[in-house]
Amino acid sequence: MPRPLRLIPVNGPEAVDPRELMALLREALAGRGDAVLPSEASAEQRSMGTVPRRVAAVIETSGSTDAPKRVMLSTDALLASAAASADALGGPGQWLLALPTHYVAGLQVLVRSIAAETTPVVLPLGHVEPHDFAAYAETMTEPLRYVSLVPVQLARLLDAADDPRILAVLRRFTAILVGGQAIRPEIMTQADHLGVRVVRTYGSSETSGGCVYNGIPIGNTGARVVDGQLQLTGAVLADGYLDDPERTAERFLDVHGVRWYATGDLGEVDSATGEVRVLGRADNVIISGGVKVSLDAVEAIVRALPGLGDAVVLGEDNREWGQVPVVVSAHPPSSGTRADAAEAVGAALGRAARPARFVAVAVIPMLASGKPDRRALAAQVTVRD
Repeated sequence: MPRPLRLIPVNGPEAVDPRELMALLREALAGRGDAVLPSEASAEQRSMGTVPRRVAAVIETSGSTDAPKRVMLSTDALLASAAASADALGGPGQWLLALPTHYVAGLQVLVRSIAAETTPVVLPLGHVEPHDFAAYAETMTEPLRYVSLVPVQLARLLDAADDPRILAVLRRFTAILVGGQAIRPEIMTQADHLGVRVVRTYGSSETSGGCVYNGIPIGNTGARVVDGQLQLTGAVLADGYLDDPERTAERFLDVHGVRWYATGDLGEVDSATGEVRVLGRADNVIISGGVKVSLDAVEAIVRALPGLGDAVVLGEDNREWGQVPVVVSAHPPSSGTRADAAEAVGAALGRAARPARFVAVAVIPMLASGKPDRRALAAQVTVRD
């Protein structure tokens, strides 16, 4: 028997408070209430049709590189993710909600709180300064304390940790989960130097959130590489995409009775340790001079250089090379930095990967998840041949 799907507005004048959403989610997980779809969209039409009975929540993907999708998450998958997370981190505890609840990382804070039977502390929507973050964190009361952040949030907090109060708050967290995009190595080094426990997470809406912690799959999650691309399996997998059976069949594969999710990410799995290494998006690759170039790999090298920590690398058409990498930044680099970037990329990835040009923009557009909005940025940048 299908279950009604209810849209829950999380922004605007009709926004539902996260605590109220948590109550609705608790009913959905228990099978007593409608499935929920937290959304930034207007709630002009609360009823969204129906979903399979086992589905408790639907999450819309960010659409940073492709069209948004609506991911159906079952009660079993959401609770399996919460249980695996608690086991990997050291036990269930209290959470600080610092991310939007229409993204899976924010929703999972509510699910984990329900599973742990604890009350989350909720930060106000929008940009939160480090001192405000500290004030809310200081109201937490449980022995084990957790928060999920995106890299830019963590970087701001670590930069403010010369304040003893903020440093004490950060050290008091049992674990600070950080995901959504690659974390610059210097941020991890800074956190380690300050004695702040940061856990790098990898996952997606299709895996009920993070299912790989510091490179190691959690719970019964399994990982493998097929044709250079990562695939994941386990109890955390989504049921598929709402009203999109073709895309569901393309991404969720049945192999000898085992379901696998094709992530679309390039990666490696260490045969001895099982450690997962993500190398970038498979669809974020260009052909430059007949050579495949991962724009994510170029971006990782460029971002490690002074003044280019916010850089985004896009591809553009070029008459000579076919396609070339272009570095976009809100902080125009000096000629010396541009030369250093070209040299560093060329040494690591080859001549075809060297950035063809550098473009300055007023601001890098961001999604609420903390990821750069690459589609919006590409629309800003004038492509030339």
